[in-house]
Amino acid sequence: MLKLSQGVCHQLYVVQSIEANEKLKKRLQDLGIVPDATIVLIQSNKDSGIVMLKNSRLALDIQVLSLIEVKEQATRKEWLSLDQVAVGQTVKVVGIHGQGAIKRRLMDMGVTKHLTIFVHKVAPLGDPIEINLRGYTLTLRKAEAALILVERDVAV
Repeated sequence: MLKLSQGVCHQLYVVQSIEANEKLKKRLQDLGIVPDATIVLIQSNKDSGIVMLKNSRLALDIQVLSLIEVKEQATRKEWLSLDQVAVGQTVKVVGIHGQGAIKRRLMDMGVTKHLTIFVHKVAPLGDPIEINLRGYTLTLRKAEAALILVERDVAV
C-alpha cells in the first residue's frame, strides 16, 4: 500500500485505511478522511502537506500523512490550480478557494464548479492569465487564478 506522505502532488487517491490510534482516527473522520474518500495531495514538503478533500483544503503533519494508506484512483485525472495550467489546455473547474468577496467576484465573472475553461494566453512573466469561458474572454491575476482548482485529463 502507498502512504499519502509518499504520494505524487495533484494525483487523485482513494483512502484505503488509517493506521492510527482511536483519538486520531476520530479526528480524521470528523474532517472527512475515511476509507473510500477521494483525496488529492495538493502540496507536500518534508514537514507537512496540504490535501484537498470535498472542496476543503487541510494542512496535515507529515506523520499524519504517513498513517493514511491510499491507492491511485482508476480515472486518470489531475487536480491543480488554474495558474499552473499551460497555454492551450482545456480544464474543468473543481472548486474555488477564495473567501468572501474574492470568491463572490470570481463567481460573478462566471467561474463556477463544473465549468470548462480554455487557457488562451499567459503574459511573459506569468501574470495576468487570459482564459475563455462561457463564450467570452476573461483576464485574471495569477493570485486569483491560484484560487481556482481545476481538473484535467492526464495522457497515459
